[in-house]
Amino acid sequence: MPRKKSPTVSGASPIVSSAHLVSPDSAEMSEFEFGLIVAGNAFHRWIIHCMAAAGLKDLTPLDVLVLHHVTHRARDKRLADICFIMNIEDTHLVNYALKKLQGLGVVISRKNGKDVTYAATDVGRQHVQRYREIRENCLIDALKADDGLNRDIGELARLLRVLSGMYDQAARAAASL
Repeated sequence: MPRKKSPTVSGASPIVSSAHLVSPDSAEMSEFEFGLIVAGNAFHRWIIHCMAAAGLKDLTPLDVLVLHHVTHRARDKRLADICFIMNIEDTHLVNYALKKLQGLGVVISRKNGKDVTYAATDVGRQHVQRYREIRENCLIDALKADDGLNRDIGELARLLRVLSGMYDQAARAAASL
């Protein structure tokens, strides 16, 4: 007996990257995951190009995100804290990004008791400030045309936080199988 397709909100066939994973109970989740893949890749491409325009070329998306986090609130950060906030389990990836950023002179490390902390240098903060200016001109200005879009983005951010918790719980469940 053929399975009944789960229609999307619009009633159209779901747009997915892995049809074999579409559940009759939630085609919407498969659509969301495909949207997340496409949006994630677009976001990564954007932050790489924005940072290159700000003067730092040849960075990976993780390098850019680590630099932003290290710059956040002008407080020194430990490797473990950076990984925790960014929800990254593999500390080696973040450590590699930090070493690369140190080599570029945009991040500095300091010994603080037993801990090593990281902070943005003046040069790093200048690149991040230029990134912000480019972001305002290329991305944020586009939002001014639609007030409702900002509200939708706020709701989407809330839903992403909820879904990240669901994915984390599902990962723990899968790891125990």
